[in-house]
Amino acid sequence: MPTMLRFSHDQDITPLRQALWAHRITHHYDCDDQEQRIWLMDDTHVTRAHELVERWQRGESLTPSEPVTVQSNGLLAALRSAPLVALTLLTCCGIFLAFWLIGDRVLSGLTIAPVTVVGNQLQAGTLGTALAGGQFWRLVTPALLHFSWMHLIFNMLWLWYFGRQVERIEGLGRTSVLLLVAAVASNLAQYATGTVLFGGMSGVDYALLGFVWLSARRTPERGYQIPQALMVFMLIWLVITMTDITARLGFGHVANEAHLGGLLCGLVIAWLTTQRRQQS
Repeated sequence: MPTMLRFSHDQDITPLRQALWAHRITHHYDCDDQEQRIWLMDDTHVTRAHELVERWQRGESLTPSEPVTVQSNGLLAALRSAPLVALTLLTCCGIFLAFWLIGDRVLSGLTIAPVTVVGNQLQAGTLGTALAGGQFWRLVTPALLHFSWMHLIFNMLWLWYFGRQVERIEGLGRTSVLLLVAAVASNLAQYATGTVLFGGMSGVDYALLGFVWLSARRTPERGYQIPQALMVFMLIWLVITMTDITARLGFGHVANEAHLGGLLCGLVIAWLTTQRRQQS
């Protein structure tokens, strides 16, 4: 969970923030009528940040005594900080590769209902029949399917951006539940339109977006952060995907209902969890 440093409004913390960046200490700044806040986004930086605050309060120099270099294991540390999200990302990439190497067998095994190609015709079963046969994984696996590099990269970027933040604050267990519920909700929302051949993590991404956005507003002390401009961009993108522009950009036909279902799912989960915390 991000660590928060508090300062009064009569303190000019600009030199301190510049020093934090100079020391490669990742942080986020916000304020309200009562105070200024610096959120430390990496737990490994807490000790060094407190040392800098003490030096700043004593009026000492905050300039690094020697050049600060980024550690070579930075990527590994980032992966360790959100192992579930990292595993989900790698799984999507692996399935994408398998899909292009093996083809129809991967597709038929992971769509929300079994599909087969007979001649030039696509024949699809039903979700009810699949569930009756014990194929419960089909409620989740369409979220792991991607049909183009652009589709995959776009979804993985947002999964990492939002998912890593959620896992660091909520922990592995609660994040697992959120990802599973979001995948099922977004997949069922799309299936309800009569579509069988669809896939992608974007419904889950929008669930994470909704969860982070509402959590940041209802329980800001927990450290969720999302720039207002990013929220506006994601909502604009949601509207754009309802047009044929995305097909021209290489995304193919977008599962709009999955986006909406995921977003609503994330908002509902955030409301319920923040409501419980506010009452406790």
